[in-house]
Amino acid sequence: MNPLNHVAIIMDGNGRWGLKYRNSRNAGHKAGLNTVEKIIKETIRNKIRFLTLYVFSTENWKRPKKEINYLFNLLENFLINRVEELHKQNIKLKVIGVKNFYSKLNTLLNLSEKKTLNNKKLQINLALNYGSKFELINALKNLKKSKEKITEKNLINFLQTKNIPDPDLLIRTGNTKRLSNFLLWQLAYSEIFFEKKLWPDFTEKDYNKIIKKFKNIKRNFGKI
Repeated sequence: MNPLNHVAIIMDGNGRWGLKYRNSRNAGHKAGLNTVEKIIKETIRNKIRFLTLYVFSTENWKRPKKEINYLFNLLENFLINRVEELHKQNIKLKVIGVKNFYSKLNTLLNLSEKKTLNNKKLQINLALNYGSKFELINALKNLKKSKEKITEKNLINFLQTKNIPDPDLLIRTGNTKRLSNFLLWQLAYSEIFFEKKLWPDFTEKDYNKIIKKFKNIKRNFGKI
């Protein structure tokens, strides 16, 4: 059976779920947070060490300001109300992306990272204001400045995921089959599962079904 060390998730479908069931995209984002809580618990139960969640992309700034503000308010409340409990569970939080939000959110993110820095059971990477193309261009610029030789190994040291193993498994909910500028370098040999269900409808049972399928896939990494 394949070892599973890192799961990445594109949590797609919150807005569509909210419009369908509550006539409000924001209601879908709130419902999606409940799914996040369930998946974190199930990730721990499965002894998976890394979980990366695509929370807010560089392209998401194109959304209505009201929706963006609601998303950041949800994130604020999560950090204020849940970080202490995550810390007690030995969970580490790390942000990948550019932290150029407003002062209160930047402070909460920095404090959450600092508080949980040495925790070992599970590392949750929050991809916030993250775009893989920007990450790769920035990594190449910094590698050039360092005057180190341009190699795969050296480039990895300038990615935002430095010291984080590449995902073994990517799950995207919402019945959309694309990567949306997410971890383009790191997903080179990940197994990808596209799930029809919208994120708020995604259950622990769905998650475990995908994990079981992953563990039984023959992974060749270019070999026969």
